Amino acid sequence: METAELITSLVEDGRSLATAASTAGLEAAVPTCPGWQVRDVLRHTGEVHRWATAFLVEKHTEYHPAVSETALDGAELVAWFREGHEALVDALVRAPDELRCWTFLPAPSPLSFWARRQAHETAIHRVDAESALGGAPSPLPPVFAADGIDELLTGFHARPKSRVRSEVPLTLRVRTTDTEDVWTVHITTDTPHTVRDGDGPVDCELIGTAQQLYLTLWNRLPLSTVTIDGDQGPALLWQERSAV
Repeated sequence: METAELITSLVEDGRSLATAASTAGLEAAVPTCPGWQVRDVLRHTGEVHRWATAFLVEKHTEYHPAVSETALDGAELVAWFREGHEALVDALVRAPDELRCWTFLPAPSPLSFWARRQAHETAIHRVDAESALGGAPSPLPPVFAADGIDELLTGFHARPKSRVRSEVPLTLRVRTTDTEDVWTVHITTDTPHTVRDGDGPVDCELIGTAQQLYLTLWNRLPLSTVTIDGDQGPALLWQERSAV
């Protein structure tokens, strides 16, 4: 996806997150994040937004920790979240294409990295906030959801810290039905290796819409949401060990 498209998604999902949080109430439980209340979603996402903005504006070339989580609550917390979200969007819009700053996943540029990472960070937590309302989450564009799957499989779980490991080599395929994207994840005792193709036999294949797979792989929907073809072992392993 283009950076401008990702920023547009960030704008929409940030606003929707704040609206859902206000509607549900900050004390409401968040079914997709057991143990969290809506206020936790706002505090966490708002902190991440400010953390990302610091790299874009201050151009840190090394890792810098996030600031301490806010103690604000109620309407003040919602306003704090909205303010940080708007500042992040503004920083992305104003950042030059040649921006140089720290990142932690492969990307064509730091600007494209931060736009993509914050768009998906916000989308997932928008779904969390909406889960406090009950019912299904608002739709995600298929291309955006597929991009999020790609970031998760080829980015997050290509890092040495991924806990998706197996003593017995396993293969997990992920296939969307509405974007024609397909990934094959090779799971061993080493870092998982994902290729963007559907060649060869696999132990397990997950099939569904891009949104269904995106939210299932991020553990926001149960495995029963998608079709599982083959041995369920790799899918269960993913569910147990893929949290980031």
